[in-house]
Amino acid sequence: MTKEKSFMKLLITGGAGFIGSNFIHYILKKYPDYQVVNLDALTYAGNLENLKVWEGDERYRFVKGDITDMTAVGPLMEECDVVVHFAAESHVDRSIMDPGVFIETNVRGTLVLLEAARKYDKRFHHISTDEVFGALEPGDKPFNEETPYDPRSPYSASKASADHLVRAYFHTYGLPITISNCSNNYGPYHFPEKLIPLAVTNLLEGKKVPVYGDGLQVRDWLFVEDHCKAIDVILHQGKIGETYCIGGGSERENIWIVKKLIEMLSKDESSIEYVEDRPGHDRRYAMNYSKIERELGWRPETNLEVGLPKTVEWFRENESWWKGVKSGDYQKYYEKQYGK
Repeated sequence: MTKEKSFMKLLITGGAGFIGSNFIHYILKKYPDYQVVNLDALTYAGNLENLKVWEGDERYRFVKGDITDMTAVGPLMEECDVVVHFAAESHVDRSIMDPGVFIETNVRGTLVLLEAARKYDKRFHHISTDEVFGALEPGDKPFNEETPYDPRSPYSASKASADHLVRAYFHTYGLPITISNCSNNYGPYHFPEKLIPLAVTNLLEGKKVPVYGDGLQVRDWLFVEDHCKAIDVILHQGKIGETYCIGGGSERENIWIVKKLIEMLSKDESSIEYVEDRPGHDRRYAMNYSKIERELGWRPETNLEVGLPKTVEWFRENESWWKGVKSGDYQKYYEKQYGK
């Protein structure tokens, strides 16, 4: 196992988003001597309310800025020890409607960050997705680090492009990088356009839950705190130049997830509304996490039977958060405070 490293100051891109904000909570709680600089453009899914508890803490600083802007990125990169790159446009439906935004943020933004990291010789960890591998057919083995790339949507194509750029900077310039490809995350602070938070919040509001097609699409669900722990171990013990697949070991059909949430919230199946399937909708994803388990000792700790109730309880207890997100109130507030 690689000798553990210590990073005193982390630059987190996209730290106001779902996974990024959970990671900031995790890092600041676990490492009292660490500092975090959170660079986020505060687009629709970025919400500083996620990190309100850290306002005024000298170990945490927020900077509103765009990862495609080198004048914003450069000085922050220079002062930090390592960058953990979460920032990305991530919703497949939005990528189908407006692919150009995804290329700009996910590809060009990653390029700008890589150039800054190369200039200042910084450690670079890139967060990617299982969607770069395409789709699995029934009976296929789960994706692993050797699976060929086969993206099917503008979103997954933009993430695949970013992955290739990160690897190119390792091979061409010797930049100290690692990459992780994760399966579907869920948990606290999840923006309510994705399946689980949309279903939970709609059910809490007495609304129907839209289900694409027949709902038999299979996803491997990863509790977000488990993902944060995996990133932590990669940062401190991972081998430079390597990619690690992070899975939750919890494959379920989308309709199973929706019916389970309906049961947990004491609703009935009349709450389900089947809608037309989206174009290029991959049928199944699953991740083989044996490499990170074998080499770094990580494995998921939270299965759906534990993680779903935790998630539902969080949304029950944080109604003002998700209602504010759904209404756009937080976005209007932060646009007024920080500018568009």
